[in-house]
Amino acid sequence: MRYDAASIYALLPAIHRLRDAEQHGPLRALLSVVADELAILEESLAQLHDDQFVETCAPWAVPYLGDLLGVRGLDVSSMQALSARAEVGNTVGYRRRKGTASILEQLAHDVTGWQARAVEYFQLLATTQYLNHLRPENVSFLNVRDADRLSWLGSPFERLPGSVDLTHTVDVRRIGSGRGRYNIPNVGIFLWRLDAQSQTESPAVPAAAADARRFFFSPLAIDTPLFNLPQTEDEFTHLAEPINVPLPIRRRMLALAPDDYYGSERSLLVEIDTGSGFEALEAKDIEACNLEGWVHEPPAGKAVSLDPELGRLSFAANQTAVRVTFNTGFSANVGGGEYDRRGAPPTAAAVLVPADQATVTAALAQLAGGGGEVVVTDAGRYLEAPVVDGSGGNVVLRSANKRRPLLVLGDPTTPGELLVGATVESSVIIEGLLIAGGTVRVPATWNGAPNLLRRLDLRDCALVPGLGFAVDGQLEERDAPSVVVEAPDLELRIDRSIVGALRVVEGASARVAGSIVDATADTGVAYAALDGDGAAGALRVENSTVIGRVHATMLTLASNTIFAARLPDGVDAALWPAAVQVKRRQEGCVRFSHVPLGAIVPRRFHCQPAHAADAARMYPLFESMQYGEPAYCQLAALCAKEIRQGADDESEMGVFHDLMQPQREARLRARLEEFLRFGLEVGVFNAT
Repeated sequence: MRYDAASIYALLPAIHRLRDAEQHGPLRALLSVVADELAILEESLAQLHDDQFVETCAPWAVPYLGDLLGVRGLDVSSMQALSARAEVGNTVGYRRRKGTASILEQLAHDVTGWQARAVEYFQLLATTQYLNHLRPENVSFLNVRDADRLSWLGSPFERLPGSVDLTHTVDVRRIGSGRGRYNIPNVGIFLWRLDAQSQTESPAVPAAAADARRFFFSPLAIDTPLFNLPQTEDEFTHLAEPINVPLPIRRRMLALAPDDYYGSERSLLVEIDTGSGFEALEAKDIEACNLEGWVHEPPAGKAVSLDPELGRLSFAANQTAVRVTFNTGFSANVGGGEYDRRGAPPTAAAVLVPADQATVTAALAQLAGGGGEVVVTDAGRYLEAPVVDGSGGNVVLRSANKRRPLLVLGDPTTPGELLVGATVESSVIIEGLLIAGGTVRVPATWNGAPNLLRRLDLRDCALVPGLGFAVDGQLEERDAPSVVVEAPDLELRIDRSIVGALRVVEGASARVAGSIVDATADTGVAYAALDGDGAAGALRVENSTVIGRVHATMLTLASNTIFAARLPDGVDAALWPAAVQVKRRQEGCVRFSHVPLGAIVPRRFHCQPAHAADAARMYPLFESMQYGEPAYCQLAALCAKEIRQGADDESEMGVFHDLMQPQREARLRARLEEFLRFGLEVGVFNAT
């Protein structure tokens, strides 16, 4: 039955409806109020029914259903970041397969959200066999001619299906300490913290000017390891193999099983321009090889040589254009990419690139100085330095959702600039772009008048630290800033982005959230005034990683942030008495953050290091500090626990705070004991 006002009113006797109409409908008005309350009650009853099932219940009901099943280790405080719905829903299935390696692997995946692999180390031990149970297929000597077997030695996959040789003697150290592995009671759980991030139909970049045969996969023309796009496992009892996890593709992996990694809906795809459109090469046309030094050429019968470890291509014949689809590795959805930014679709009035205009510059010019939106709808490579003019109103320059185009402002010899400004009070949003080869600059004047731009937003962008890359793959202009703000009264907002150094004039302000500010070295200057030494405008930074020195007029708030900074030798102590310094310390707060010893900042609350004796031990350690590498700015396993679990919610400090990595591992350890066989001990390792 429908409980709307019309249906309820129709149930009344006709005489009452006639009299109600004569009195201008007071009874109808009353029943409309009743119908609203009935609708609320009906919705509440429907939700109450849905809350009986873990698949449809509200998030707050998941822990209660888990409690009914006796599920331990659910962390209610981080439910928004780590959904326990699958964990609770699969509990009965877990318990039916209790004690098997496959259940440990599935549990690790469901609890942490990471791809996992379970390894029973007692199966890898070289042991003396019982004479009444001989196993002649088990060989305790390693075949040094088996290159594939050797390549997996010591990894989570060192005993793949079909491999029977056992090579390890017993290791008596406990696996729980993180050091011991090969022993009878040991089981290892390997977790992949890196995700495979796709790049679809990206233009391959020639290795040198006018080179029509040798290409880079990366639009930045640098070496980059290509990652496997994980394939879903078909059976619960199946243990993960290399094809099921996001690990870098090795040359031998591609050579032995090209159909597993190459092709449509796979990890790699190469398309060439045939004159009538792009045509995909087949797996039989690809040869996996080592292209270091570009000394290898495709053999007869092969169209192209491909190096997945370096991300390089070498063709047998000249090509007019090459398009590639591939995957790279990174820890989180930061800095732009083909992840879902949940942005609104382009408006009807938006100027599309390249559909409406071939270049970003032409699309911005079509706005004719007025406000509007420019949307780049492909993963193209645009070599131009556009001007964003907000004099006619607010301007949005962004990529389409799940696209990551590259805007090259210049080259290492001649850096360019993306100028932003307005003669009226307005704002500019730049979203989802990869920008290299230059600086985003907001000048003090615009068209002969003061620049009145009031806000510049950088969302899900990557402004390559150091402007770009040299031929050797290293950052070229290491001291060059990514953003320069010369106009006062401007607010710079950086969200979920990766940028280089910031230069902000006093009077302007900057707000950084969930981002990386990288001066390319911890002795560089990450945030300062235009001269690189003076005090910049007010700064607010949350859940971010700042690599380099900071000099600000005011630090309104620093929360869950890592300041990795130190003074270089020979620095002027009058200009830089501390690696992080703030002029006005009466306002603001620094909480749950790492600030270098001796930093001149506002009042602190639960910051590290608290004592001089802990300064060296607690200095942040990263897996990599080189932009472009998969583990860029990811905290190392040897980093101090006070940093890895030092945020206000016991997550890690820095840009990857929202991943809740400590909570994931803690929940996993709490659950594993329930499903281990008696006498076994488990160790959790990071595979990347």
